[in-house]
Amino acid sequence: MPTTEAQLSAQLYQESRERTAGLLTTLDDAAWAAAVPTCPGWTVRDVVAHVAAVAEEWVDGRLAGVPTDAQTAAQVARFSDAGTADLLAAWADAASLLEDAAHARGLVAPVADVVSHEHDIRTALGRPGARDSAAVRYSSEQVLDILQTPVPLRVTVEDAEYRCGPDGGDELRLRTSRFESLRWRTGRRSRAQLAAMDWSADPEPVLDALYLFGPAATDIVE
Repeated sequence: MPTTEAQLSAQLYQESRERTAGLLTTLDDAAWAAAVPTCPGWTVRDVVAHVAAVAEEWVDGRLAGVPTDAQTAAQVARFSDAGTADLLAAWADAASLLEDAAHARGLVAPVADVVSHEHDIRTALGRPGARDSAAVRYSSEQVLDILQTPVPLRVTVEDAEYRCGPDGGDELRLRTSRFESLRWRTGRRSRAQLAAMDWSADPEPVLDALYLFGPAATDIVE
């Protein structure tokens, strides 16, 4: 079992990467070129190029947070001439370096990025699954822990509750799931979908505080 946060993150990263690679290895060219609804303008191949580049840049210190639009464009372009097998190999190599860095210097792997894109790819391919994975739980906890709202809010998921907002006043409540919370926190749901969730009262005061980026321009059905 992993003994540190970094080692746990590396393990969860590898598990998500391996699940995703398992979906990708048998794809034909048309599937690699499929549009990804949760990443407008990107294909499945573009998403894989992005996660491979994030892993490379995370290890060598070029990236330590959410990349800019210019950085993501450069990441996709980096692998534009690579075959799909070479692209998957480059991602596997970078993930191995992430694991080494977790043990050697305590580098925490970008689990939320990889598992979010795992499910982006699953959505594009019509291959849902692994919504209760340890990586989903780990990442949902991260994004819910940092949720800040202008009014008191209590978010209830399968196995925990998260309280945010100021003390005092009427508390708004939301019942959701870890998978859904990861998706709406990372911009994979539209504002209309956010408003339609299981709220105790009118959610208008908190809707624009729910997402780290986004929301999606159109409804996303997964």
